[in-house]
Amino acid sequence: MKTKPRPVLSLRSIMMPGELINFPPRDPVDDTWNVIVETPQGSRNKFDYDPVRGLFKLKKILPLGSVFPFDFGFLPSTLADDGDPLDVLVLMDEPAFTGCLVPVRLVGVVEGEQIVEGAKRRNDRLIGVAAASHAYQEIGSLKEVQDALVTEIEHFFVSYHELEGKPFKPLARRGPKHAERLVKEGMEQFFQKLQSAAMEKAG
Repeated sequence: MKTKPRPVLSLRSIMMPGELINFPPRDPVDDTWNVIVETPQGSRNKFDYDPVRGLFKLKKILPLGSVFPFDFGFLPSTLADDGDPLDVLVLMDEPAFTGCLVPVRLVGVVEGEQIVEGAKRRNDRLIGVAAASHAYQEIGSLKEVQDALVTEIEHFFVSYHELEGKPFKPLARRGPKHAERLVKEGMEQFFQKLQSAAMEKAG
Protein backbone atom coordinates (compact mmCIF):
# COMPACT_ATOMS: atom_id res chain seq x y z
CA MET A 1 0.00 0.00 0.00
CA LYS A 2 1.40 3.31 -1.09
CA THR A 3 1.65 6.00 1.53
CA LYS A 4 0.81 9.53 0.64
CA PRO A 5 3.78 11.89 0.73
CA ARG A 6 3.79 14.36 3.55
CA PRO A 7 2.88 17.88 2.51
CA VAL A 8 5.85 20.24 2.35
CA LEU A 9 5.33 23.47 4.24
CA SER A 10 7.01 26.48 2.73
CA LEU A 11 8.16 29.44 4.81
CA ARG A 12 5.51 31.57 3.07
CA SER A 13 2.76 29.20 4.22
CA ILE A 14 3.91 29.58 7.83
CA MET A 15 4.72 33.29 7.94
CA MET A 16 2.36 35.76 6.33
CA PRO A 17 4.03 38.74 4.62
CA GLY A 18 4.39 41.68 6.96
CA GLU A 19 3.80 39.56 10.07
CA LEU A 20 6.66 41.14 11.99
CA ILE A 21 5.50 44.64 11.10
CA ASN A 22 2.17 43.86 12.83
CA PHE A 23 3.72 42.16 15.87
CA PRO A 24 2.60 43.63 19.24
CA PRO A 25 4.97 46.47 20.16
CA ARG A 26 4.83 45.88 23.91
CA ASP A 27 4.94 42.86 26.21
CA PRO A 28 2.09 43.27 28.75
CA VAL A 29 3.67 40.79 31.16
CA ASP A 30 7.02 42.49 31.90
CA ASP A 31 6.14 45.88 30.34
CA THR A 32 9.08 45.89 27.92
CA TRP A 33 9.13 46.91 24.26
CA ASN A 34 9.51 44.28 21.53
CA VAL A 35 12.39 45.27 19.25
CA ILE A 36 13.08 43.18 16.14
CA VAL A 37 16.80 43.21 15.32
CA GLU A 38 17.65 43.88 11.67
CA THR A 39 21.40 44.53 11.86
CA PRO A 40 23.57 43.05 14.65
CA GLN A 41 26.31 44.91 16.47
CA GLY A 42 29.66 44.78 14.66
CA SER A 43 28.15 44.09 11.24
CA ARG A 44 29.15 45.91 8.04
CA ASN A 45 26.09 44.45 6.36
CA LYS A 46 22.93 46.57 6.70
CA PHE A 47 19.81 44.41 6.69
CA ASP A 48 16.21 45.56 6.25
CA TYR A 49 12.97 43.72 6.88
CA ASP A 50 10.91 43.34 3.69
CA PRO A 51 7.22 43.23 4.75
CA VAL A 52 6.07 42.20 1.26
CA ARG A 53 8.22 39.06 1.17
CA GLY A 54 8.18 38.52 4.92
CA LEU A 55 11.95 38.16 5.19
CA PHE A 56 15.14 40.13 5.76
CA LYS A 57 17.23 41.34 2.85
CA LEU A 58 20.68 42.87 2.44
CA LYS A 59 20.35 46.60 1.82
CA LYS A 60 23.98 47.69 1.69
CA ILE A 61 27.52 46.97 2.89
CA LEU A 62 29.32 49.65 4.86
CA PRO A 63 32.90 50.64 3.96
CA LEU A 64 35.81 48.76 5.53
CA GLY A 65 36.26 49.86 9.14
CA SER A 66 32.67 51.05 9.56
CA VAL A 67 30.34 48.81 11.58
CA PHE A 68 27.13 49.16 13.61
CA PRO A 69 28.07 50.06 17.22
CA PHE A 70 25.09 48.17 18.69
CA ASP A 71 22.18 46.05 17.50
CA PHE A 72 19.86 48.11 15.30
CA GLY A 73 16.23 47.22 14.73
CA PHE A 74 12.66 48.41 14.66
CA LEU A 75 9.61 48.63 16.90
CA PRO A 76 6.69 46.78 15.25
CA SER A 77 3.21 48.28 14.92
CA THR A 78 4.64 51.79 14.78
CA LEU A 79 5.08 54.23 11.90
CA ALA A 80 7.67 56.99 11.58
CA ASP A 81 7.49 60.02 9.30
CA ASP A 82 9.52 58.18 6.64
CA GLY A 83 6.83 55.48 6.34
CA ASP A 84 8.85 52.79 8.12
CA PRO A 85 8.59 51.49 11.71
CA LEU A 86 10.46 53.46 14.38
CA ASP A 87 14.19 52.64 14.56
CA VAL A 88 15.79 51.55 17.84
CA LEU A 89 19.47 51.19 18.73
CA VAL A 90 19.76 48.57 21.48
CA LEU A 91 22.52 48.68 24.10
CA MET A 92 23.41 45.14 25.10
CA ASP A 93 26.37 42.99 26.10
CA GLU A 94 26.70 40.81 22.99
CA PRO A 95 25.21 41.05 19.48
CA ALA A 96 21.98 39.18 18.79
CA PHE A 97 21.10 38.09 15.25
CA THR A 98 18.92 39.31 12.41
CA GLY A 99 15.26 38.58 13.18
CA CYS A 100 15.79 38.18 16.94
CA LEU A 101 13.12 39.64 19.24
CA VAL A 102 14.79 41.57 22.06
CA PRO A 103 12.75 42.83 25.05
CA VAL A 104 13.91 46.41 25.57
CA ARG A 105 13.57 49.31 28.01
CA LEU A 106 13.57 52.67 26.23
CA VAL A 107 16.04 55.08 27.85
CA GLY A 108 16.01 58.02 25.47
CA VAL A 109 16.24 59.56 22.03
CA VAL A 110 18.95 61.12 19.91
CA GLU A 111 17.02 63.79 18.07
CA GLY A 112 18.30 64.45 14.59
CA GLU A 113 17.65 66.44 11.45
CA GLN A 114 18.33 65.10 7.98
CA ILE A 115 18.51 66.61 4.50
CA VAL A 116 16.56 64.46 2.03
CA GLU A 117 16.21 65.69 -1.55
CA GLY A 118 17.05 69.21 -0.43
CA ALA A 119 14.42 69.31 2.32
CA LYS A 120 14.95 69.11 6.09
CA ARG A 121 13.32 66.16 7.82
CA ARG A 122 13.39 64.93 11.40
CA ASN A 123 15.00 61.54 11.90
CA ASP A 124 15.08 60.78 15.63
CA ARG A 125 16.78 57.61 16.87
CA LEU A 126 15.32 55.75 19.85
CA ILE A 127 17.87 54.31 22.27
CA GLY A 128 17.00 51.25 24.34
CA VAL A 129 18.62 48.81 26.74
CA ALA A 130 18.10 45.07 26.43
CA ALA A 131 16.11 43.94 29.47
CA ALA A 132 18.48 40.97 29.92
CA SER A 133 21.65 43.09 29.77
CA HIS A 134 24.17 42.92 32.60
CA ALA A 135 26.46 45.73 31.48
CA TYR A 136 23.66 48.27 31.04
CA GLN A 137 21.07 47.06 33.57
CA GLU A 138 21.51 50.15 35.79
CA ILE A 139 20.86 52.57 32.92
CA GLY A 140 17.44 54.21 33.22
CA SER A 141 17.97 57.30 31.08
CA LEU A 142 20.20 58.37 28.21
CA LYS A 143 21.83 60.97 30.48
CA GLU A 144 23.23 58.07 32.53
CA VAL A 145 25.11 56.70 29.51
CA GLN A 146 28.71 57.89 29.23
CA ASP A 147 28.82 61.11 27.22
CA ALA A 148 31.68 59.80 25.08
CA LEU A 149 29.64 56.73 24.09
CA VAL A 150 26.59 58.78 23.08
CA THR A 151 28.88 61.08 21.06
CA GLU A 152 30.26 58.03 19.22
CA ILE A 153 26.71 56.83 18.50
CA GLU A 154 25.83 60.25 17.10
CA HIS A 155 29.01 60.22 15.00
CA PHE A 156 28.06 56.82 13.60
CA PHE A 157 24.70 58.10 12.38
CA VAL A 158 26.37 61.20 10.91
CA SER A 159 28.88 59.12 8.92
CA TYR A 160 26.30 56.46 8.00
CA HIS A 161 23.90 58.98 6.44
CA GLU A 162 26.75 60.89 4.83
CA LEU A 163 27.47 57.76 2.78
CA GLU A 164 23.85 57.90 1.57
CA GLY A 165 24.20 61.54 0.58
CA LYS A 166 21.63 62.48 3.23
CA PRO A 167 23.43 64.64 5.82
CA PHE A 168 22.40 63.95 9.42
CA LYS A 169 22.75 66.52 12.22
CA PRO A 170 22.26 65.58 15.89
CA LEU A 171 20.03 68.15 17.60
CA ALA A 172 19.48 67.04 21.18
CA ARG A 173 19.40 64.15 23.63
CA ARG A 174 16.14 63.37 25.37
CA GLY A 175 15.09 60.94 28.08
CA PRO A 176 12.73 57.94 28.36
CA LYS A 177 9.52 59.96 28.71
CA HIS A 178 10.14 61.67 25.38
CA ALA A 179 11.02 58.28 23.84
CA GLU A 180 7.71 56.78 24.94
CA ARG A 181 5.89 59.87 23.65
CA LEU A 182 7.41 59.29 20.21
CA VAL A 183 6.41 55.63 20.36
CA LYS A 184 2.83 56.54 21.25
CA GLU A 185 2.70 58.88 18.26
CA GLY A 186 4.18 56.15 16.06
CA MET A 187 1.56 53.63 17.23
CA GLU A 188 -1.23 56.11 16.51
CA GLN A 189 0.11 56.73 12.99
CA PHE A 190 0.30 52.98 12.41
CA PHE A 191 -3.29 52.50 13.59
CA GLN A 192 -4.49 55.35 11.36
CA LYS A 193 -2.77 53.74 8.39
CA LEU A 194 -4.51 50.42 9.12
CA GLN A 195 -7.86 52.21 9.36
CA SER A 196 -7.31 54.00 6.05
CA ALA A 197 -6.32 50.74 4.34
CA ALA A 198 -9.43 48.99 5.73
CA MET A 199 -11.70 51.80 4.51
CA GLU A 200 -10.15 51.72 1.05
CA LYS A 201 -10.59 47.96 0.88
CA ALA A 202 -14.22 48.24 1.95
CA GLY A 203 -14.70 50.64 -0.92
